[in-house]
Amino acid sequence: MHPVVEAVTRRIIERSAQTRARYLARIDAAAEQGPTRGRLGCANLAHGFAATGQQDKAALRRFVKPNIGIVSSYNDVLSAHQPFAAYPAILKDAVRKAGGIAQVAGGVPAMCDGITQGRDGMQLSLFSRDLIAMATGVALAHDLFDGALLLGVCDKIVPGLVIGALAFGHLPAILVPTGPMSSGIPNKEKSRIRQLYAEGLAGREQLLEAETASYHSAGTCTFYGTANSNQMLMEVMGLHLPGASFVSPDSPLREALTAAAASQVVALTELKDQYTPIGRVVDEKSIVNGVVALLATGGSTNHTLHLPAIAAAAGIQLTWQDFADLSEVVPLLVRIYPNGPADINHFHAAGGTAFLIGQLLDAGLLHPDVRTVAGAGLDAYRREPVLDGTALSYRPGPTESLDTDVLRPASAPFAPNGGLRILDGNLGSAVIKVAAVATEHHVIQAPAVVFDDQHVFLAAFDAGQLDRDLVAVIRYQGPSANGMPELHKLTPALGILQDRGYQVALVTDGRMSGASGKIPAAIHLTPEAAAGGPIGRIRDGDLVRLDATAGTLDVLIDDDVFAAREITGAALDDASWSGTGRELFSVFRRQVGPADRGASVITNTPEGVL
Repeated sequence: MHPVVEAVTRRIIERSAQTRARYLARIDAAAEQGPTRGRLGCANLAHGFAATGQQDKAALRRFVKPNIGIVSSYNDVLSAHQPFAAYPAILKDAVRKAGGIAQVAGGVPAMCDGITQGRDGMQLSLFSRDLIAMATGVALAHDLFDGALLLGVCDKIVPGLVIGALAFGHLPAILVPTGPMSSGIPNKEKSRIRQLYAEGLAGREQLLEAETASYHSAGTCTFYGTANSNQMLMEVMGLHLPGASFVSPDSPLREALTAAAASQVVALTELKDQYTPIGRVVDEKSIVNGVVALLATGGSTNHTLHLPAIAAAAGIQLTWQDFADLSEVVPLLVRIYPNGPADINHFHAAGGTAFLIGQLLDAGLLHPDVRTVAGAGLDAYRREPVLDGTALSYRPGPTESLDTDVLRPASAPFAPNGGLRILDGNLGSAVIKVAAVATEHHVIQAPAVVFDDQHVFLAAFDAGQLDRDLVAVIRYQGPSANGMPELHKLTPALGILQDRGYQVALVTDGRMSGASGKIPAAIHLTPEAAAGGPIGRIRDGDLVRLDATAGTLDVLIDDDVFAAREITGAALDDASWSGTGRELFSVFRRQVGPADRGASVITNTPEGVL
């Protein structure tokens, strides 16, 4: 193992010793011998199988076959989730053939960040992660199940499903994806038309045509945002079957992988001989493996929120400093839009996860000695799935990249480090991803222009009031202010200012999306303005310095003078934070924890874990 990876893992283990031990004791106590439904009274059990077919009803009564709960995030709105409509029948049939029974245990909400981008509904997006975790808990709380199949792909849905499943950590669970849609117009062209539209040089019809050509069918959006980062992490953390992440929805191989996941989860139950509970799969080493994969691929900054929250649900304390230290030694091996012109299908064709995982293992950057849903050890994930007729089989993955413009070996990376850094200074702590930021923009020092609403910033841009060097300070966007919405709508405007030759940066206590790109953006700033953070003291014209090289973020004012300033602006009150369902989540705003601990309502405890 690389010494830094080893050292970071060791300190996570030491830091988490007590909380992890409590978690393991809890799930071990829940792991009673035999099907959990055996503890139910007759009336309880009769309710649980009343609507099943006679064959399944007989099996459920005898307690000899494992019962698998299917938790689905299916809806017709998310292109990546629409294929899940057909999955329950496939999964139930495969589970039966493997000697088990399957029931749809429940559904969880799944909202599309692409639809809600820049809208009030986006203010519920991050909160939906914890709601999904709770809904997963409700689904599995019937105490009927010996394992779970978790159907989810996008943004907050996968982390929510995993957090919920970890509350039932004594059960085995496998994540079941759908795969990406086929490639549409090149991402660079889509970005170009977006920017032309923001400049008033392209009409709405032209913009809509480009967007429609990009997002055009069932499957995950093909850029490397949070959704595809989710898939990458689930595979490297051993929660997907090997090679399952990026096979397209309409491929016969996809259906074979779906059926194989159902068969495999039966084998992992306590009634079989490969018992592998999810609470043992997600451990300190697998969490570190997830961080390494995120860094090596230039993945979504949203996972600086999601991975700490997932870790916390398993009793593990993961910090932003762990991300930063690993980022210094993990090379960037992948360039997918917005960090390059290619999309996720190009990555898959160039060698995909099998090549990537093999390279990281050989470089000592991934822990090989982990438990996975495919068995002991991560070496199984060097393989790639293929069809032998109609049967699923595996072969060794490629040992060379087929396109080094997209995917490179560890010996010849795109960059020597992962490009994710933590900025600290008198404004607090923030995350910045510089994988797509040109070196000449890694240090920005410019006057602040302060906004408490992204729409006011965009109006100022449209009015031509921002044509100068500036640091755009967008505050009161943190979790306890307005739910920490993504601010991706700012990207075209900031990109235009940068292209005009101005020195431009963004500083915000909000999020900047998994599709953040060429603008230096200090995001997730904590403490947030609504919690009294220093960002609330910044005034228009204050000189702000963002230095991604040194890892600093400061307002260049005498410390005593700055500390004596009153905080200006304010978060919305409950009366104003209403409409589009927001009033239903007011309790989340009051309970949510800070960004550097996952911005979670579930793990907002003194230790940051359940």
